Formats: sequence, C-alpha cells, structure tokens
Amino acid sequence: MINFALFSALATFYFTMFFTPGPNNAMLTASGMKFGFIRTLPHLIGIPLGHIVQIGLTCFGLANLFLLYPEIQFYMKILCFVYLLYLGWKMIGSFSMVQKDTGRPLRFYEASLFQFVNPKAWSIAITVASGFFPAQENIIIGVSFVTITAAVICFPTISLWALFGSGLRKFINDEKTKKIIEYILALLLVFTGLFILIK
Repeated sequence: MINFALFSALATFYFTMFFTPGPNNAMLTASGMKFGFIRTLPHLIGIPLGHIVQIGLTCFGLANLFLLYPEIQFYMKILCFVYLLYLGWKMIGSFSMVQKDTGRPLRFYEASLFQFVNPKAWSIAITVASGFFPAQENIIIGVSFVTITAAVICFPTISLWALFGSGLRKFINDEKTKKIIEYILALLLVFTGLFILIK
C-alpha cells in the first residue's frame, strides 16, 4: 500500500543512492567542468529517463533474468569497467579544450543507454523492485509510483554534481591546474570502475 512512510523511505533511499559517487556522478562532474551546466543538460535528462525505464522493466520482472543468469551481471560489470577506462583515458588532455568547441557532452539517449550497463543503476532498480515496490497495489500504479519518485529525486540530486563541475571551471585557467584535475578525475573514473568490477 502506498503511504507517506513508504514514500519517505523510498525518497531517502533514492537520494542516498543518486547522491553518492558512482559512474553517473563522475561523468557529470567531468562534463560540467569541460562543457558547463547548460551543455550538460541532455546528459542530465538522459540519466533519469534511462533509469526510470530500467526500474519499470525490473519491477515488471526483468530482475528474474539476473536470478536465472547471474553471469549477465558479470558481463555488465566488465562493459561498465571498460567504458569508464575509456572515459578516463579520454579525460587526459581534455581540459586543454575547455572553452573551445571541440568534443561534445553525452547526448540524452547515450546517457539513457549507459544505465543498462551501469551496475550501480541495476542495484538501485533491483533493490526498489524487491524492497520498496507496493505489492498490494495494481502493478501499473506501483510501477508509476516508484518510477515517478525516481524521476523527481534523481534529476535535482545528480544536477548538484554537474553544477559542482561547472563551478570548478573558473579554477582551471592555468595548464598545471588543468593537468592535476584531469589526472584526478581520470583516476576517480578508473577507481570507480575497479570498485564495480570487484564488488
């Protein structure tokens, strides 16, 4: 049954999971730094869109696939790790292009599709489907409840990371600072990928 207590618990869970560091937030910080907040908006919009589809599908029964074929999650972890390695490699030297029109932020459909190889996003979806789904409700109402709540909490929460990255743009004027930030962000992406891989 949907009530305020369930909504509060779900909203708290979403906020905690969306705010803590992970692949999406690392990528949003880097995009905010390189392209600014406005140009990062398609990326920001794509994450909740992909995630609510993912949560909806999981609630409709996609989670059973992971129970039947647990190796799927392992392959997704490898894909995510490789993608984050690639992003880390691309990060080196990228801030020399800040304020120039080279490169581009992720498009909204790319950010949406990334959720389907993002193990953190899958763990959120599976936890919601198993722990927060109002089983007594009609399935359409239940799915609407968990996905709309996700959308309402996700966008403003992850926006903080893009705003943080955008705010750091003014500090990357000299080459030395650019290099330090590039390497720190690249290492953070690699460490995030390693954590996902060995978790």
